[in-house]
Amino acid sequence: MDALANYHRRGFVPFTPPGHKQGRGADPRAREVLGDAVFSSDVLAVSGLDTRTSDHEVLARAQALMADAVHAENAFFSTCGSSLSVKSAMLSVAGPHEKLLVGRDAHKSVVSGLILSGVRPVWVEPTWDAGLHLAHPPSAEAFARAWEEHPDARGALVTSPTPYGTCADLAAIAEICHRRGKPLIVDEAWGAHLPFHPDLPSWAMDAGADVCVTSVHKMGAGLEQGSVFHQQGGLVDPDVLKAREDLLGTTSPSVLIYAGLDAWRRQMVEHGREMLQEAIELSRRVRAEVEKIDGLHVCEDEFTAPGMAYDLDPLQVVVDLEALGVLGYRAADWLREHCGINLHLSDHRRISAQLTFADNAQTTGLLVGALRELVDHADDLRGGPEVAVPDPGELRLELADLPRDAFFGPAEQVPADAAAGRVCAEMLTPYPPGIPAVMPGELITRPVLDYLRSGVAAGMVVPDAADESLDTIRVLARS
Repeated sequence: MDALANYHRRGFVPFTPPGHKQGRGADPRAREVLGDAVFSSDVLAVSGLDTRTSDHEVLARAQALMADAVHAENAFFSTCGSSLSVKSAMLSVAGPHEKLLVGRDAHKSVVSGLILSGVRPVWVEPTWDAGLHLAHPPSAEAFARAWEEHPDARGALVTSPTPYGTCADLAAIAEICHRRGKPLIVDEAWGAHLPFHPDLPSWAMDAGADVCVTSVHKMGAGLEQGSVFHQQGGLVDPDVLKAREDLLGTTSPSVLIYAGLDAWRRQMVEHGREMLQEAIELSRRVRAEVEKIDGLHVCEDEFTAPGMAYDLDPLQVVVDLEALGVLGYRAADWLREHCGINLHLSDHRRISAQLTFADNAQTTGLLVGALRELVDHADDLRGGPEVAVPDPGELRLELADLPRDAFFGPAEQVPADAAAGRVCAEMLTPYPPGIPAVMPGELITRPVLDYLRSGVAAGMVVPDAADESLDTIRVLARS
């Protein structure tokens, strides 16, 4: 941020990209919508913000300050989101045909990493809540069992928090991995705020993880695509981690996104605890108000009941609509169309509102008022297709081929009714939250196929399928 302010003070005249030359060549209509400040600060990182040889170490110093702020040894900025950061972390631990223990509730970016790398996943099953039809992060015991069966795995990866706010026992999982001298990667995309308040779930670096990935644009105040991955200890070489990021990342990083990351770090160091305290207290009030609305229930204690999640981020307000009898997809669409409220995620029976320190009594008042309106119009929203959610055991699919081999192998598009028993050659991912129900290499089963097709009929979105209607499915061609 200081370097960008200095750039403006010096009045540098660029004869370099970007071609709009600090907005002078931008379409006036674009400047009107985006603002002149966006264009004036959209400059090159090297031979722009810094010298040709990076003499001022602007990025290096900003990353060092970030690492210090969150108790890590090293921090690396990414302008391609946590989708790139988590791939970099995976590739720094395991290579082609090597094993990696992975929680099966991983985001599609993890599966993309498996496809690109050729890593062989050893799935660690999530903690399934059969009553709520919801997956929480795998338990420490599940990882221990996986290590017993696959001692040759190169490391482990767990997602915590989930998009629903549920968290794993990271300290216990890290201890299990370290007992074997193996690293733990945490996809903590939804947890960038966790280091800055003691009443929030444990931060991965404090819990002993070796690498963790955060999306500052999700729960922080960074711009979209702003991500940071953090490293500590001797089990993952930071030079290797940086090299993997360099392999995947852009050679034209956005100074706007870098500046957003740096500014957010400074904001959190100076005011984070106070701001998050207010957000936590606001969340408590919102939860209490929503719980009073007939037909709505705020999920909380049941998420952290014995045998379920280890902890819960209070800033994810998940509302169960089962008693109201309205699908989450339909409720989310109605709230956007009629109340101007965009929700975080929706599924067959829930909607979720993500709160941050940016929210206040005014924004949450609009949310609570909109939920009351939703209940008043519930009669108009009931009915429609039911989602055939399988039992937990039916959601477990056999991995018949490596994700990489299935994705790049010879494929054909077949009618959905003919896809059961075939090896999937694409990701089939309800989005959000973005956890693949079927991934390349898995054998498609009738219950999961029925779940996805009934979900699409009810409003589920599966954007990565070649045929988003799921009338046809992409499968490996038979030899």
